[in-house]
Amino acid sequence: MRTDTVRPAVTELRLSAFKCHRRVTLPLGPVTMLSGGSGSGKSSALQAYEILARLGSGESLARAVREVTGDPSACVPAGARPDGQGRRGFRLGCTVDGPAGPVDLDLAVQAEPELRIVGERLTGGGETLLSTALTDPTRRAVQAAWHTAGATPVTRAPLPDDRLGTSLLPLRVAGRTEGQRLVLAAAEQVVVALRSAFVCDPRPEMMRWPEERAGAGEERVGARENGGSRRSGGSRRSGGSGSDRGAAEARVAGARKGSGSGGHGGGRDGSPEPDEGRLRSSCENLPAVLERTSRECTRRHAVLVAAVREACAGPVDGLRAVPRQAGAGEGAAAASVAGGSAGPAGVRTGQGAGEAGLRAVVDRGELGEMPVDQLGDGELRFLALALVLLTGPGVLAMDPAGEIPSARQQMTVMADGLDRCMDRRQARELMSLAVRMAERGHVRVLGTVRDPSAAEGLPGVQVLHLRA
Repeated sequence: MRTDTVRPAVTELRLSAFKCHRRVTLPLGPVTMLSGGSGSGKSSALQAYEILARLGSGESLARAVREVTGDPSACVPAGARPDGQGRRGFRLGCTVDGPAGPVDLDLAVQAEPELRIVGERLTGGGETLLSTALTDPTRRAVQAAWHTAGATPVTRAPLPDDRLGTSLLPLRVAGRTEGQRLVLAAAEQVVVALRSAFVCDPRPEMMRWPEERAGAGEERVGARENGGSRRSGGSRRSGGSGSDRGAAEARVAGARKGSGSGGHGGGRDGSPEPDEGRLRSSCENLPAVLERTSRECTRRHAVLVAAVREACAGPVDGLRAVPRQAGAGEGAAAASVAGGSAGPAGVRTGQGAGEAGLRAVVDRGELGEMPVDQLGDGELRFLALALVLLTGPGVLAMDPAGEIPSARQQMTVMADGLDRCMDRRQARELMSLAVRMAERGHVRVLGTVRDPSAAEGLPGVQVLHLRA
C-alpha cells in the first residue's frame, strides 16, 4: 500500500461503450479541459463521470441515470444491437489513484429492457477485489465475489443490481485478514474520490432573478434543458423510479452528513434542502454564499475580488451582499444600498434571506456600488466559478465523505462549458486560478471548452481534443 498519495483522485475515465464513445480512455490531470467540435462527446464524457459519482455516493442506478441523462437508452451507443433477449446497455469505468495505489472500477449496465448493473469489477494490487455477475435475470440481484484471502480466499453473496457494489463493501467486509483490509482500502479510495465531485453550471438568468426560482417549485428548479443533459442545480425530486432495495445499505455506506451529493443540490432520497449558506450547482443563491464567505475567510475573499477585478470591465474594489429593497427597482436598489443598509422592513419577506432577501453588489470605487445582476453573462459565470474554486465542500451543496478527514480528500469541480459566455481573457484567467488552486492539492477541475486556445502556454492545464 502506498502512502505518498494521500488524496484519492480519479486519474482516468474509461468510456468503453457510452453514447458516442467506444473504447475511449481519458487521462485526467489536476486541471483537464475537453475540447472538440459539436458531437465529439465532450458533455457525454462529463455525464459518464457524473453517473459514476452519483453511484459512488450511494444513489440508485435509476436515479443516477435519470438525473444525468433522463433516459437510460440515451446512454447506449448508437447502432448497438440487442442480443437474443432484447438486451442493450453501456459500459464505463475509471481508475482512482491514492494510498492503496491505482484501483480500477469497471461497470457493465443493462439499459434495456430493464435498467440494472449486470457486471462490476474492482481491481487493485494485482488482485480482482470484487466481481459481480447477473446469473439469474429473474432476480433483482447479482452474484458478488470479493477477495478475502486467509482460509477462505473468496466470499460470495448476492448484492442489489441497482447499487454500486463497491460502495456496499464496507458493510459486508469485516477487515480481519490482509485481503479484506486491501478490499476495504480500495473500496474506500474509490468511493471517496467519486463522492468528492461538484457539478457546477452557473446560470446567469437564475442568478439575476432568484425570486422567480424561489416561487417556481421543485419541478421548475430542477427543470432540464437540451433534452435533460443539464440541470439548474436547485431542488431535487425525492423518491425515484426503480427498486429501493439496498437503500438503507447505501445510506449507511455513503455516511451522509448533509444534503445533496456529488454537487447536486439537496433533496436526494427525501433529504432536506441544503441551507442557504451552501452554493447550489446553478449558483442562483450566490448572494447568500458570498455573504457567508466574506465573513468566514477574508483572505480568500480578497483573492476572489482580485480575480473578478481581472475578469470584469471597469473597476472592482470589493464584493459584498446587502439586503434587497422591497418594491425597489434595479437602479433604486443599487442606489439605496450605496447610501446605507436597509432596516428589517426593507428586507423582502416570504422568501429565504439567502435567496431574494439578499443581493450581491460590486464596489466600483468612485462609481459607487452596482448589483452583480448588471454584470454580463460571462462576468457572472466567472464570478460563480471563481467562488467555487476558492471555497470547498463546506460551502458547496455537496456531500463528500464526511467520515474521511478533509486533508485526505480532493474536490473535483466539473464544469460543462467552462468558458461559456466568456471571452478568451476571462477563460484564461479562470483556468489560471484553477491551476493555482489545484497546486495546493485540494481541488481538481474537469471541464469542457469551446476555445482551447485560452489554455495555450498555461502550465498545469491538460487539454484533450475529442473528435466526432
